[in-house]
Amino acid sequence: MDLPADVHNESHLPIESRLPALSDALAHSSRVMLVAEPGAGKTTRVPLALLDSDWCRGENGKGRLLLLEPRRVAARLAAGHMAAQLGEEVGGRVGYRMRGESRVSGDTRLEVVTQGVLTRMLQDDPMLEGVTGIIFDEFHERSLEADLGLALALDVQQGLREDLRLLVMSATLDVVAVKSVLGEATPLIECPGRQFPVETHYRPQRSRVEAAEHQTRVVTEALAHDGDVLVILPGVAEIERLQRTLNQQHPELTVLPLHGRMTLDAQRRALRPLEKRAADGKGQRKVVLATAIAESSVTVDGVRTVIDAGFERVPVFQPRSGMTRLETRRVNRASADQRRGRAGRQAEGYCYRLWAEEQPLIPHGEPEIRQADLASLAFELARWGVADPGMLSWVTAPAPAAWQVARQQLQRLGLVNADGGLSRLGRSAGRWPTSPPVAVMLERALEQSREALVTACGIAAWLEGRSDGSSRDLDSCLAELWLWHEKGQARERAGQWWRDLKRLARVVGRDLSSRGQLPSAPLLMHAWPERVAQRVAPGRFRLAGGGMARLPENLPLAHADLLLVVDTDGDPREAMIRRAARLELADLQAAFPETLEWRESVEWCDQQKRLIGERVRGLGAVVLERRPLEGPPSAEARRGALVQALVREPRLPLDSSAEMLRARVQLLRAEHDERWPDLTDDGLRAQLDEWLGPHLENLSRFDQLRDLPWTELLRQLIPWQLVSRLDELAPLRMTLPSGDSAALRYDIEAVTESGEASLEQGQEQGRTRVVPVLAAKLQALLGWRETPRIVDGRVAVRVELLSPARRPLARTMDLESFWRNVYPEVRKEMRGRYAKHPWPEDPLTATPTMRTKGRGR
Repeated sequence: MDLPADVHNESHLPIESRLPALSDALAHSSRVMLVAEPGAGKTTRVPLALLDSDWCRGENGKGRLLLLEPRRVAARLAAGHMAAQLGEEVGGRVGYRMRGESRVSGDTRLEVVTQGVLTRMLQDDPMLEGVTGIIFDEFHERSLEADLGLALALDVQQGLREDLRLLVMSATLDVVAVKSVLGEATPLIECPGRQFPVETHYRPQRSRVEAAEHQTRVVTEALAHDGDVLVILPGVAEIERLQRTLNQQHPELTVLPLHGRMTLDAQRRALRPLEKRAADGKGQRKVVLATAIAESSVTVDGVRTVIDAGFERVPVFQPRSGMTRLETRRVNRASADQRRGRAGRQAEGYCYRLWAEEQPLIPHGEPEIRQADLASLAFELARWGVADPGMLSWVTAPAPAAWQVARQQLQRLGLVNADGGLSRLGRSAGRWPTSPPVAVMLERALEQSREALVTACGIAAWLEGRSDGSSRDLDSCLAELWLWHEKGQARERAGQWWRDLKRLARVVGRDLSSRGQLPSAPLLMHAWPERVAQRVAPGRFRLAGGGMARLPENLPLAHADLLLVVDTDGDPREAMIRRAARLELADLQAAFPETLEWRESVEWCDQQKRLIGERVRGLGAVVLERRPLEGPPSAEARRGALVQALVREPRLPLDSSAEMLRARVQLLRAEHDERWPDLTDDGLRAQLDEWLGPHLENLSRFDQLRDLPWTELLRQLIPWQLVSRLDELAPLRMTLPSGDSAALRYDIEAVTESGEASLEQGQEQGRTRVVPVLAAKLQALLGWRETPRIVDGRVAVRVELLSPARRPLARTMDLESFWRNVYPEVRKEMRGRYAKHPWPEDPLTATPTMRTKGRGR
């Protein structure tokens, strides 16, 4: 969302020339796409221009338009700017609505809302009474809530409201993907932006220089130019480090942070130009240190230079641990271009990129729906009455493995029944504007006492804001907040926590007269029972859901017998605990009476490489007491233990034939049809018990797994409609120009943060892709100009040209270029060494052969 530099110069914005075409398209079509480059003015001009349309006014002339913005600060600024254009205050004809804050009235016809608000509006009133249109702004950011909101809005339009208009707009948009959902006939309006020239410089960091020191040097260089400086960094920690360094080395500057955790007033201060100050001149130059919030949602007034650190921090859900890990990744090319454009919004500018010019970048980032925890999405769909996401239209469908994990979590929490429908608890939990686990905690607290509910609201408010603090002990953090509440200082000292606390209490009409004095762990157990942790050594804990976590040994919590782990850094090997609460054994037993009962337990023993049976009392992997097992373990217990052991293994023990099959299917899933099953390790683990469990009941040792018919088991997972096309689309062999045939192999390569691919035997390193490879003697490929392709011609095959000794000479995905540019050097080097084999001067007209010169073809 780009606010124009000159509020009074709206008529000169590029979007003005496209408004008639846009209005006409919406008059005749219920779905329209608008691709408008940065600076076009789409956010603040399009909604106002549409308000007077016949379809927007509706039957009573008071039809409302919803404008979705991805960030709260952008929503407030857009509403304020549009209200100013009308000469009104926010809350008149233009208002906004977001979590815990609303400024609308009976006169409001244009509501700027954050994306989660749309989902709640749809759940509360699927007919969207009075709403005539929804505008999805900055859709290229592909947040989970935006994708969900569009899917639900399309469902409403198709089934209930044919008259509802949907407008999807952005600066950079995957037009093909969005059209596949909206319809190929969807009108597309394109508009250039208003952008001044930006001069780009590359300043890569040297290996021995600290990041903050290098960034400070580049800021110093940038100060030679006019205007303020915007530095875009991956996270708050990096912002705070650079702020300290700049304050020490440049005391004359005003250095301001800008990120989502700040108050609205602090964010506004960073966005506004500085007022000129007195004699010493301090404050006349401003340096804003921002996260990706400044990438495309706001314009920082006065900025002429952008310094881009080149990284972004992305939350990635880990299905195996149930935790979300923040990964720092190289920024994609589209985002880097958006950041660069910040420097040319109001005048000619400069961009300093803190990486080498030759550093490759992937074209686009991955949609959040492909890497986020899908529990909230699955819960919203259950509330919508949808058990299968395939019933809705998605720009990017949820990954089956992640979807399955989310559904299982909802079942464990008691929010949905086995058939996917909402349970009684699920129906009541839907009132809370929180994640599903936190909603369960609030519902259970409501059943207990007023004090439990107030405590739970305080915990939920803390989780919402992720309040910072030096202590890893959640109860210590909350005790300080409750003390401020008791002294009447919460509003001033913990404003966002206080507002969220009041908002949650209002959901059930409760006041905050009582203080939340209860320990947090007994309440949090209802949200995350799998995060109960048992100490196995000082600072090392085993989680009930499996896996290990750790704390520094010098902390008191490191010596507690039991903990409730609130969050970790998400490391899949042994996570570092960020925040936890001490848990008493009596509270665990009261919440989970099954911990008092003895049960058969069969687990895989890594040391003995076999299954070990015993009787235990405990919760999941947390064992409170053990006894020997009387008699052999049951087949069901053996099956469950082997399934759990395989879930924890870094890789499934597939044979080479099965590995080849799943690589072929992975390629077809990516390039041909998403109905091909997800056969990655995570995809297979998500349904391991269903497809593999029946074959495990008579096994007791891990080496017996290697004898399973893995290829046939995987082939049975392929839908019958597709299995007949497997060999046609992704063949095992390919005919060569010589008439012979050669095997195709399918290499799984890890995609690095730079976008490059490297050969990777496993799939645990991150994103991967499959590359078909044809290895054959060079002489057998003579005359072959066209690079071979598979998957109905969609995928080029990488050709490995081999010497007569079958050693690689070259790899290419452009055969004609190889023959013309590389082959002459290969021929010069090889024909003396392999004189019996043909090395023709013109390989494009030569006859291919697998034989030597004297043996004919």
